Amino acid sequence: MIVFPAIDLRRGRCVRLRQGDPAAETLFGDDPAAMARHWARQGAQWLHVVNLDGALGDQGPDAPNLRRLAEIRAAVALPIQFGGGLRSLDDVAAVLELGATRVVLGTAVVQTPELAAAAVQRFGAEAIVAGLDARAGLVATHGWQAVSATPVAELGQRLRQLGVLRAIYTDIARDGMLSGVDAEGSAELARQTGLGIIASGGVRDLSDIHRLHALAAVGIEGVIVGQAIYTGSLDLAEAVSGNR
Repeated sequence: MIVFPAIDLRRGRCVRLRQGDPAAETLFGDDPAAMARHWARQGAQWLHVVNLDGALGDQGPDAPNLRRLAEIRAAVALPIQFGGGLRSLDDVAAVLELGATRVVLGTAVVQTPELAAAAVQRFGAEAIVAGLDARAGLVATHGWQAVSATPVAELGQRLRQLGVLRAIYTDIARDGMLSGVDAEGSAELARQTGLGIIASGGVRDLSDIHRLHALAAVGIEGVIVGQAIYTGSLDLAEAVSGNR
């Protein structure tokens, strides 16, 4: 199981949001490349980088977060999982060209699931991961600011049929709250869909990592950690070493 430290980018800076709320932002640094080097020194195997401006529809003409992606790629050799605001195959191609290893498709595949199939066909299944973000079991879109009528498991099943192999599952109510990860819900989604699931939202401490690791056999492939490693309630080096 992979532990992914998150680097969330807003206007080129490293931030964290509580429950995806743009008004509930905490700044953690102005140099994302330096943050990437820090997590690499702590033993990170992957990085999870989010373009919040793109997800929120506030990217602007100069797209600073895309420049930051290129800087992160130059700073570390780690594979990078990147998402936020990717709405087309051309967007995916551009991000891969900038150095992402794997891209996250969220809102776009809720609105047009067939885009996932086209992305898998063009770029390969290992380069694509679906973002399944949920409020009360329903898929949320547009940086979590809108909630669809689609149950998360239903969309997951559809995407698996279209060739997607894995998805990030985020319980939005837990995100940034240090309230504990939804390990059981993540495992149940893996069982219902056949997708490999990367759990996200609410990770508090090492006990969450252990709970997810114990569920690896049912399809938990990884966990994204954010608020916990930035506030010190979880030590990334300990999480990575204890997960091996």
